[in-house]
Amino acid sequence: MKLFAFVLTAAVMGWALVASAAMPSGTVVLAPSDMHWTAAPPPAKGQWLATLSGDPNGSGEAVSRVKMPDGFINKPHYHSHPEYITVMQGSLLFGFGDVIDKSKAQRLPAGSFIMVPTGVHHWSIAQGETIEQINGLAPFTNIPVKKAM
Repeated sequence: MKLFAFVLTAAVMGWALVASAAMPSGTVVLAPSDMHWTAAPPPAKGQWLATLSGDPNGSGEAVSRVKMPDGFINKPHYHSHPEYITVMQGSLLFGFGDVIDKSKAQRLPAGSFIMVPTGVHHWSIAQGETIEQINGLAPFTNIPVKKAM
C-alpha cells in the first residue's frame, strides 16, 4: 500500500509540473536572472532599465524596472501619464516640485508604492542601490522641468 501511495503521489506531482509548464500564450514569467538590463539614455544616464512586459516606448500597458546607483538624482520632471512606482530594493528620497528640497522629501523604503498623477512635478534620490518598478500605459515619458528664471 505504501508503494501505491508513493507512485500515486509521484504521478500527481509529475502532472502538476507538466500542467504548470504549459503556460497560456502571452504569459510572461521572469526570474531575476532572466531580466535584460540596458543602460538608460539621457536624461536618465546612469540608470539601468529592464522591460518586463509590453513596450514602454509603444502603446498599451507596460512594466519596467529601473536600477539606480546610490545617490543617483532623478531631477525634477513630470509625465504625460500617471506613474505607478513600487520600490523593490533600496529606498528613494522622494519629493514634489521644481526644486530638490530634501527637507520636504519623504523616504520610501523597499515595499513602498506611490502613484504620481499626470503632470505632477517630482524628483527622487536613490539611497543605496535602488530598484523601482514602473507600471502604466505607454509610452512612458520623462519630461524635464525647465528651470525657473
